[in-house]
This record gives sequence, structure tokens and C-alpha cells, in this order.
Amino acid sequence: MPSVTGAANLPVSFLDTTGDGFGDLNGINSKLDYLKDLGVDVIWLSPIYKSPLADMGYDIADYRVIDSRYGTLEDWDNLLKGVHERQMKLMMDLVVNHTSDEHDWFVQSKRSKDDPKRDWYIWRPAKYDSDGKRHPPNNWRSVFEGSAWTYDETTDEYYLHLYVEKQPDLNWDNPVVRDAVWDLMRFWLDRGCDGFRMDVINIISKVEGLPDAPVVDKDEEYQPASMHYANGPRVHDYIIEMREKVLSHYDLITVGETPFTHSTEELARYVLPKNNELNMVFQFELMHLDQPDHVDASPLQHHNWKLAELRAIISRWQVFKRDEGFWNAVFIENHDHSRSVSRFGNDSTDELRTISAKLLAMLEITQKGTLYVYQGEELGMKNFPRSWPLEEYKDVASQNYWNRILARRAQEQKKKVEEVDMKDVLDDFQKKARDHARTPMQWDASSHAGFTSGDTPWMRVNDDYKSWNAASQLNDEESVLAFWKKALVIRKQYPILIFGEFELILPDHGQVLAYKRTHGDSQALVLLNFSDSAAKVEVESGKWQFVLGNYAVEEGAVYDLKPYEGRLYVAH
Repeated sequence: MPSVTGAANLPVSFLDTTGDGFGDLNGINSKLDYLKDLGVDVIWLSPIYKSPLADMGYDIADYRVIDSRYGTLEDWDNLLKGVHERQMKLMMDLVVNHTSDEHDWFVQSKRSKDDPKRDWYIWRPAKYDSDGKRHPPNNWRSVFEGSAWTYDETTDEYYLHLYVEKQPDLNWDNPVVRDAVWDLMRFWLDRGCDGFRMDVINIISKVEGLPDAPVVDKDEEYQPASMHYANGPRVHDYIIEMREKVLSHYDLITVGETPFTHSTEELARYVLPKNNELNMVFQFELMHLDQPDHVDASPLQHHNWKLAELRAIISRWQVFKRDEGFWNAVFIENHDHSRSVSRFGNDSTDELRTISAKLLAMLEITQKGTLYVYQGEELGMKNFPRSWPLEEYKDVASQNYWNRILARRAQEQKKKVEEVDMKDVLDDFQKKARDHARTPMQWDASSHAGFTSGDTPWMRVNDDYKSWNAASQLNDEESVLAFWKKALVIRKQYPILIFGEFELILPDHGQVLAYKRTHGDSQALVLLNFSDSAAKVEVESGKWQFVLGNYAVEEGAVYDLKPYEGRLYVAH
């Protein structure tokens, strides 16, 4: 399991075979050979369950039904068959912190205070001020803006939703809820699913009493409150129970998503083998590198990052509790983050885009852990242009953040909303919005990049698809795709890259991230120039054999690097 390469797949944007503008399961099935040829061993599907798509399918209305946009259970069975025939595995997205408000569980829960499923969700009475005005039970802000509570007139209470109001949080303190979760997990595992990526699994246990969050922004009514729900008091009890009741009975891959958490010790509790919880977690310290460093910062705000910060994050996690068996999930893109070549590389010209996308591939394939590649990352897909208007940003996170900032500025500036300058927000969106990861896959130069035969894809295809697509790269030995294929072969060829010890070198270099890997009698040397100018590098000479690079390298012991150049050497 540790040596596998995972492919993170957003089905809605992968390939549409029906012409309705939405990617589907048969589209994935038709590209299994493409994924296998890339070097993929495990495919992680973002949610494909029945959903009103208030949050890209992370609002589930029925866990046992495939949404008709994506196909049927029979289509899923056929996909699984094709995956297994190619000796790959299929991992589902387990989204059980919350459901859709259209799920039958919640429909019953909100009928009355006496309904048997009332306690399946988190309901609380209103608070009233001295003037008799009604307020939510506490001041928690939703991750997607506004209050984390919505009032229900029928029962005169509020329900908690840490995300959008159509995503009510399940009450994990109720053992009947947990049993229902174990049951739906068994449904997919007995059908042949090979594991789960567990959505926001670290927030399923909330602090007792649901107290107010500290006020960090006096101008806002609702405050960030992750300290009251991330890594809560019983989260590990519940995951251990999950292990005992379900996971231990199957041979599985388990990956937990753990937002709002940078603490190494806190994250270790989920992963260390002695705790018997999960194989690994997706932690987001690297993904927050270009986010402002203050409590109320939004992931949609941009901050210029420094190499020293990147170096510190990479080295910290590469050496963390190695002797105790801590295992990393290595990634730099997914459906919740904009394109890596636009964030950490240079997409200003095609040449620099190609070179820096390959540099990032080298960073990824030379780290200890299980590597995950997001669809389009292997092509060097980039963010869509700044010229796209607000209307092209479909994500609820983008829309709600825009509305909050617009309303706040209009009030502060005493202007009509149409008079408020929001150019800086759009500047940040172009760099950071999740929407960039969700544009349709660019398969070829035909209409809509070959994603759909229909007239209208669910989201606009990036403007560069005619010159930047999979078909044009398949037969180009110098392409980003060809480089990724070669790099993934090398990663599996040299176990040192997956399992070796990590040693940071040149810790103060202003341009180059450099490190060694050691495994038994083998060594590897990694040199990565993260700047747009040449870099002089002095490393100890040795019997280094050049293995991989994104420029042609002359023989010899000269390690000076061109802009965005990466090199991998090995020695035995």
C-alpha cells in the first residue's frame, strides 16, 4: 500500500459520455487505460452519491444511490470491474460529518422535536437579546460564511451546519447515528470498494456545550470557531470504534482529511500505527503556504510565499515521527485547491509552465509517503485567466465570500454594492479559488476540449485547451505528461524515494530546495530551483548518477541550476 500512486478524481469534470455536460462514471471507465499508463494504482472518486450539488456532491441525499448525473450502481460495478482487471483499486469518498438537508434522515429529523431521528442532528433553541430579538445558539461562523446555524420555523429551533445550510451536521454523539454510518460503509465495502478518503473526519466531535468562539473580528457577528470542533473530545474514540466495527474486517486504504490543523502531535494521533486509527491523513499546511497568517484569514486570500517557508513545511513532515511509523499523504493539488503550477510554479509562458510543472512533479515524487496526483496535474493544467468574470466562479465558497466582503465594504464605505471596488478580491480569486481545479479535463483540441459532446459543459473549459491538452502531450516526449509518466516509473524503481530517510541540505539557500534521501546503502540527491533565475549550488561531490531532470544535463559534477531546474541523482 505505501508504494502506490493515487489519482484524485473529480467525476463531474473528468469526461462526459452522455452529452449532458456532467462527467460520469462511464467516462472514467473509458479512460482507465490512460490512468494505468500514467502510473496510477488507486483511484479516489469525489462523491458520486445522490445529491442536490449544493457543495459539489459533498451534500449527500442518499449514500446508497449513484446520482443520475454520474450513472447507476451498475455503472459503478462496471467501473470497479475495470479497475480491478487492471490491478488498480477504487477508493470512495466517505462524507459523514454532514448530509444534505434533502436526506431522508434530516427530513424526518426536522418534522418535530419528538421524531425518533431528531437527535440524529444537532438542534438547539434560539438565544434572545434584551429586546427580544432572536439569535443563533452561538456565534460560530460557517466555513462558507454566515452563521453556522439555520432557523427552522416548524420546530422553533436551529440546526448546526459547519458548511452551507443545506449540509446539516450529524450528531456523532448518538450511537444510533454511528451505527448507521458503519452500515453504509459496509454497503460499499461489501460491493467491492477498496477504501475511503474520509471527508473532514477530524470535525465529527464538537466541544460539549458548543460555547461561543473567541471574537477575533469585532466587525463581524460570526467568528471562526474551529477550536471548538476540530479534533474534538471524542473524535479518536469514534475512529477507533469505526476501526473495530468496520475497518478491521476488510483490507483497506484509509485516508482522513484533517482541516484546521497544523499541529504535528495532533495529526500524529490519527496516523501512528500504535493508535490503530487511519493509514494517513491529508493535512493542509503546505496548502496554506500562500494564505495570510492570521486567525480570520480566508483560503481565498493570497499571500506571497517564501522558499524558506516551503522548505520548513516539507522538511518537518518528511522527518516527523519516522521511527514511530508516521506516514505521509503527499499531494500539492486536489479539488479544493487551485492549480499548483499557478501557485508554486510559473505559468507566465508555455516554456516556464512546462519546466516548472516538471519541477513540481519532481518535488512530489521524491517525498516519503503515498503520492496522490490530481486530474490534470499530470498535464500541467493551470488556473483560468483573470479576465473571466465573477459569473464563472461557480463554487459556493467563492460566491459566499464575495457576497460577505461586498456587503461589508458597501456598509463601511456607505456605497451601493455596484459602486464598491472588488478588483482585489477577483485578483485573489484568480490565484486561489477552488474553481480552478474544477474546470473540465482537457482531453483534446475539439469543442469543449473533448470533455463533452453537448453544447454546454457544467463549467467553462479553460481557454488554453486547443494548445494544451492530453492528446497533444501523449506523443510529445518533452511534455509534462511524458515527464510525469517517467517520474512515476522512477519513483517505483527506487524505493529510496518512497521509504528513505530525509536529510535537508543547503538550509539557507535563497533559491534552491535541496535534500538527500537514504535507504540502506543507497542515497539520492534532490536539487530544486524554485526561482526564475539561475542558481549556484555547492554540494559535496560523490558518485552521483543523474536519474531525472527537467533540462538536458551534461555529464560532470557541476550542480548549478537553470531557472526552475530540478535534478535527481542516486548513488549506491
